[in-house]
Amino acid sequence: MLDALDTTLELLLKRELPSDVPSADTEVFISFDTPYQGAIKKKPAINFFLYDVQENLELRSSTWSVERQSNGKAVRKRPPARVDCSYLITAWPQSEDDIKTEHQLLGEVMKVLLRYRKLPETFVADNFEGQELPLRLISLRPSNLQSFGEFWQAMGGKEGTRPKVVLHCTVTISVPVDEVGEEAGLVGVYQPNS
Repeated sequence: MLDALDTTLELLLKRELPSDVPSADTEVFISFDTPYQGAIKKKPAINFFLYDVQENLELRSSTWSVERQSNGKAVRKRPPARVDCSYLITAWPQSEDDIKTEHQLLGEVMKVLLRYRKLPETFVADNFEGQELPLRLISLRPSNLQSFGEFWQAMGGKEGTRPKVVLHCTVTISVPVDEVGEEAGLVGVYQPNS
């Protein structure tokens, strides 16, 4: 499921980023690796680092769905859980000192993210089943991290990564909690004799 979310974000950027950024003859790669120098192999790259996954309690529903069966019974299922998946987004130019390209890439990603409050179905990966569409997208809000300094210090243990500019986005997905529902009889259903 999280891999399908990654694919969805990759589709969004590949379709929406201008083809001439940073230049017409340079391909921008999309990565989901841990963001430290040496981890991002193909550059220039936009990196989405999934750092936090939490149930969205505000969107929790207690209403069960009921599906009538042809045998006169019904199947009850709990509603899917709504889960916020939060990403830190960084740009990785070919040269670590190329701040201009890093900022250009982040600026274009920022425009794409702000364009959508919800991800249209056209960007959702084919293998992303069971989703309540469109997917909610929240961009450029404070992250759930206590301290970016601590985060980059932790990453600094990996080949000396310097702090980078970070964008933040959260996508809310549906996670089915019942594989199969509970079968129950229907009350007061009139079934005429043939």
